[in-house]
Amino acid sequence: MSVIDTEDIPTSPASQPHFNEIVEAARSRRGFLKAGLAVGAVSFLGAGLSGCGGGSDNDDDTPPAPVMLGFTAVSANSLDTVTVPTGYRSAVFCRWGDPLFPDSPAWRPDATNTAESQRRQIGDNHDGMHFFPINGSSTEGLLVMNHEYLNDEYFYPASVTPGGTGWSLEQVRKGQYAHGVSVVHVRRVNGNWEVVIPSQYNRRIHGLTAMAITGPARGHALMRTSADPEGEVVLGTLNNCGNGTTLWGTYLTCEENFNGYFSNLGGVTRTPNEARYGLPTGNSGYRWADHDPRFDYSTERNEPNRFGWMVEIDPFDPTSTPKKRTALGRIKHENAAMTLSANNRVVVYMGDDQANDYVYKFVSSGTYNASTPQLNRDLLDSGTLYVARFDAGATTNDMMGSGVWIPLVLTTPTTTAGQTLGDLYADMGELLVNTRLAADAVGATRMDRPEWVTVHPTNGEVYITMTNNSGRTTADEANPRASNVYGQILRWREAGNDAAATTFEWDIFVLAGNPTVHTTAGDLRAGSSNVTADNLFNSPDGLAFDADGRLWIQTDGNFSNVGNFAGMGNNQMLVADPQTREIRRFLVGPSGCEITGITWTPDKRTMFINVQHPGEYGSHPNRPSIDPKDDALAFSQWPEAAGGRPRSATVVVWKEDGGVIGT
Repeated sequence: MSVIDTEDIPTSPASQPHFNEIVEAARSRRGFLKAGLAVGAVSFLGAGLSGCGGGSDNDDDTPPAPVMLGFTAVSANSLDTVTVPTGYRSAVFCRWGDPLFPDSPAWRPDATNTAESQRRQIGDNHDGMHFFPINGSSTEGLLVMNHEYLNDEYFYPASVTPGGTGWSLEQVRKGQYAHGVSVVHVRRVNGNWEVVIPSQYNRRIHGLTAMAITGPARGHALMRTSADPEGEVVLGTLNNCGNGTTLWGTYLTCEENFNGYFSNLGGVTRTPNEARYGLPTGNSGYRWADHDPRFDYSTERNEPNRFGWMVEIDPFDPTSTPKKRTALGRIKHENAAMTLSANNRVVVYMGDDQANDYVYKFVSSGTYNASTPQLNRDLLDSGTLYVARFDAGATTNDMMGSGVWIPLVLTTPTTTAGQTLGDLYADMGELLVNTRLAADAVGATRMDRPEWVTVHPTNGEVYITMTNNSGRTTADEANPRASNVYGQILRWREAGNDAAATTFEWDIFVLAGNPTVHTTAGDLRAGSSNVTADNLFNSPDGLAFDADGRLWIQTDGNFSNVGNFAGMGNNQMLVADPQTREIRRFLVGPSGCEITGITWTPDKRTMFINVQHPGEYGSHPNRPSIDPKDDALAFSQWPEAAGGRPRSATVVVWKEDGGVIGT
């Protein structure tokens, strides 16, 4: 990234147990993972799927199982294009800067659009996304997408440098308007997807949109600022990464690396909270505080406390106020996966995307009622937030380990004898503003950057990506490699298959790796046995099940194509059959991009994915020899046919025969 990203720099206390220590204990106990595959994985998945759609050959009433991986895998490459399997096609729309309204100005290839222009255009660096059908349609709906951050070298014209030449409030506002969420009315016309303009639904939600603070932290002293002395309304949402949806048809957008927008111009000493959330000791890379004082936390001490939340948006009501749901905790939210417990309480799984941070879930106090959708609207304001502790103990299904969900409530004991969280925090509002520190205090398990989480559509198993943690020097069974440059995907099953259970059993689904580089027997850097020379990948990030139970894996990792990453090419999307554990590469993105965001139409025949930050040169083998801001065409022109700066965009994928994606 052009702006410093601190995801790989841990802020959790070194004394906290790490998942790698748990893995080491389990490996010592079980004696597996010697060949890169947990033998417990087969029994874990087999037990969960036996009654969930597999059926019997003798049961005439059981519909045939869907074809899970019916396509020919594509090869890795470092091209500046989108590659899909034979028999599939793709098209681009909803690019950064595309119009949303009849009076939206056209995007300018030299990046000289004004702040007001950006406010009426689709935002930058697309991320999480969901398709909300209109009246159940598979040809018309609302495509709601996040806009995570900016690449200064492409977002601003050559005459502007943040903090330097041409820097002004106008440029700060332009950046703030490019963040947030776009609600886009889309329709398929003559086989092509288009943005509907005008539409009552089209909307930009950005870094200056007024939002309501709800839940336990609403009105708390730690949420009050000079502009909002009541602590009830905040301007904007930032660093919108992954997403989720609710059972009542609303959209959840996740605030991730909010710390990077704040500066400490007065040089104040950071509080434990400010240090734990990674607020900088000096100026930020964005330099917004130069012209917008609320981003100088040395004077507006509580403004950072108003970010790092889960935000709920009603896409079908363009007049509705987005709500920051504080009961779900203040962390670097990656995405959200919602399901129901055995007694119909809402459960939301979440990861905190930073090296050595934690896995969480929220369980609502109230119950969901499908027949009264309006009564469900405030279920996310009251409930219990839990953090995960992974253990290496024996399991009933011969899996790698067990785990406990620790409630983050005032009565929960900390790891200090005789102390509870109530001794550290006066009320739940204070605790939730300090979610990370509360999780530290109760002994949660440090993980390798917990990112996207998803729930199997029939058996309720939960899968989560652990993207990487190259700074770790020791190993354990859940994090079985010391310097984990490749990442892995974990999964767990809740006790009694009840999402609200307080215990679970866990296993590893896949260890990403490179068996063409690490050829020594037993070298875990080669990956698990379902990683081969034909499906190499690193840094799994986006993760989602489709309606048939295929597991789609998107990557945001090293695209240098050399050394540990030889043969992996650009970032990509793969798909796995959870039962057989086979993984095939489905799509490869253009140069310098991340593949992220995924959603389908109800008929499963159209897929939407996002290509974020194409042209982010980093270590790419085709990177320019000079700053691309001085030569914007030197590296990537995607998705323009000829000329122009690279632009994040949405890609539509479909089968030429009109069939279900993946078959």
